[in-house]
Amino acid sequence: MSSAPTPFQTMQGYAPPTVTQFSVFLNNKVGKLFDLLEGFDNSDCQICAISVHEASDHAVVRLITNNCKIAKRQLNDESLPFGEINVLIVELTEGHTLSSMCLSLLGAELNIHFAYPLMIEPHGTPTIALATDDTTLAGQILRRKGFRLLGEADLPKL
Repeated sequence: MSSAPTPFQTMQGYAPPTVTQFSVFLNNKVGKLFDLLEGFDNSDCQICAISVHEASDHAVVRLITNNCKIAKRQLNDESLPFGEINVLIVELTEGHTLSSMCLSLLGAELNIHFAYPLMIEPHGTPTIALATDDTTLAGQILRRKGFRLLGEADLPKL
């Protein structure tokens, strides 16, 4: 289980551990992604996952870090436009595979908006970031099915 404290934010008294994902808007110009990443090289905040979605005139960079407060301050300091959402971090193990995760969510008729892998393996197993229609319900279902969900406290610090 996650070492992150469990917040009591739902009617049922349980919200699954989540992490903050930043969606950073970048102009599609040479060097913009490098500038963004270099800023994190020089901070106390490590990028744990990244996904880049490019269009003809811009890119949206999805980032998960091990310290959302520092990341938010850094993005604000660099005057970068960004949004935030909470996503689940799910460990995939033998018996708790990507397909069984999808099947569990399908049973509840939950849509997966997007998913992408993390660059780290906190417990030596693959991990995936997951955004769904209902993060709380998805987290509750996956926990009942035996999946390990991670919070920010579970992501390695520098």
